[in-house]
Amino acid sequence: MTLARKQPTPTVFDLPLLARFKVKERLGDLIPPIIAIAIFLALWQLFSWLPGATLPGPIRVVQETWTLILYPFYDRGGTDKGLFWQIWASLQRVAIGYTFAALVGISVGIWVGLNKTLSKALDPLFQLLRTVPPLAWVPIALAALQQNQPAALFVIFITAVWPILINTAVGVRQIPQDYNNVARVLRLSRKKYFFKVLFPAALPYIFTGLRISIGLAWLAIIAAEIVMSGIVGIGFFIWNAYQNSQVSEIILALVYIGFVGLLLDKFMAWLQTKILPEEQR
Repeated sequence: MTLARKQPTPTVFDLPLLARFKVKERLGDLIPPIIAIAIFLALWQLFSWLPGATLPGPIRVVQETWTLILYPFYDRGGTDKGLFWQIWASLQRVAIGYTFAALVGISVGIWVGLNKTLSKALDPLFQLLRTVPPLAWVPIALAALQQNQPAALFVIFITAVWPILINTAVGVRQIPQDYNNVARVLRLSRKKYFFKVLFPAALPYIFTGLRISIGLAWLAIIAAEIVMSGIVGIGFFIWNAYQNSQVSEIILALVYIGFVGLLLDKFMAWLQTKILPEEQR
């Protein structure tokens, strides 16, 4: 009778090898986007050197905005603040408007998804309103609310609510009939049906709407702040830079906007992985 050879257990001497493998794997993910960004910056710089080009290249942008890059936390009062505070003010508005959009969108979406008659009645209205651009809501919001801050929150809300509402309604309608049959056989109460069957089954669709809406909310606040004067925010910063012909500052603000938008999307994706089971992602 032969004894099975015991597999050697990893020792501390194997750790550097594993660490090197992980570093190589991470580098393999990072190198392609770094190369793509470098090529984009190089082409941008070359085009800025062409005769008649008016858009500054990346080198000039960095030179003209170096103070803003180094000191994003300055605050001289009023709207004269660093880019950190401009972004922070915009994010606060997005957080408030997006939270209301999520609460209303999920609630109404479940209600509409459960009622076929209501869905047929309201779907044309939802499809009509969701196609209205954020900027088109700004004059309506200002006329109705008379103040910049509430108007900006309304623009965020009305822009972000539709993907959440529609995706939630679709998710509720897509619940397998077998689930509903089992719920009837077990005679689940409405509360148990909601928390044990309906909400978990619709959650992937809800998260799809939430991820789409967070990007739309961020776009909406930029558009609203550009139109609304006198409020601290990255949109107003862009408009003020445009009025003073500071194109480099506008480009720097666009970089900040894109980076923050990417972080918001990644955060929602991370939150989805933490809440949803692996088979539902």
